[in-house]
Amino acid sequence: MPQVTLNNGVRMPILGFGVFQIPSEQTEQAVTDALAAGYRLIDTAAAYQNEEAVGRAIAASGIPREELFVTTKLWISDAGEQAAKRAFDTSLAKLGLDYLDLYLIHQPFGDVYGSWRALQDLNRQGRARAIGVSNFYPDRLVDLIDHNEITPAVNQIETHPFFQRTTDQDMMRKRGVQLESWGPLGQGRDDLFTNPILTRIATAHGKTVPQIVLRWLIQRDIVVIPKTMRPDRMAENIDVFGFQLTGDDMTRIATLDTGASSAFDHHDPESVSWLGNLRLT
Repeated sequence: MPQVTLNNGVRMPILGFGVFQIPSEQTEQAVTDALAAGYRLIDTAAAYQNEEAVGRAIAASGIPREELFVTTKLWISDAGEQAAKRAFDTSLAKLGLDYLDLYLIHQPFGDVYGSWRALQDLNRQGRARAIGVSNFYPDRLVDLIDHNEITPAVNQIETHPFFQRTTDQDMMRKRGVQLESWGPLGQGRDDLFTNPILTRIATAHGKTVPQIVLRWLIQRDIVVIPKTMRPDRMAENIDVFGFQLTGDDMTRIATLDTGASSAFDHHDPESVSWLGNLRLT
């Protein structure tokens, strides 16, 4: 599996497995199947409420810990320096691990700066090998970087053919932040799987549309974490390293960018208030 090198020297697989919206009772089997298919980056979050199931699958796999790259995330209701440290300990216990490879602030709301102080301490202690953020737009990301000692290693943001984030990625490259895509397949919205441009490119390469999209992101040096509960799709999604998209392919896909999220508006006051007041049960 190809890897990217984060700004602190930690190596991260460029393709992994996400468990967003996989019910807890189905997560253990899904992660077990993903690990068997060759995935070594597993991405979860406290808000997904399936960390324990992820941990059980990891423990049962027999795969050496150093071969895995495990990510989880801090939710808004646990923001703040001391609360974030407690939340980290809770997540680590649920996962059954001694350390995390990557710990992210899940949303740019609440006491972000107190949380970041906690994450910096966890990183210095070696309990989180790398730390980063998720869903941070450029202004929030730059402000966090400019007023703290440690620059986030990763910013996990919605990125797919209809929301390509090229300007964001350019800024992150300059600041040494790795872009990681959540929802790389657009969460199945907007008829991505039947899009004519993507379908023609897929046919030309003898591949599926998901494979084309994942390959396109990887060729942009973006980490991807597709989600599926089907073992055949897991095998399909990881089989994207034996071909190359052409410059013309990349140009044609670039025309699909709408510049807008298909999932959540982080600038809408009502949406922000709803998200910020969401408590984990």
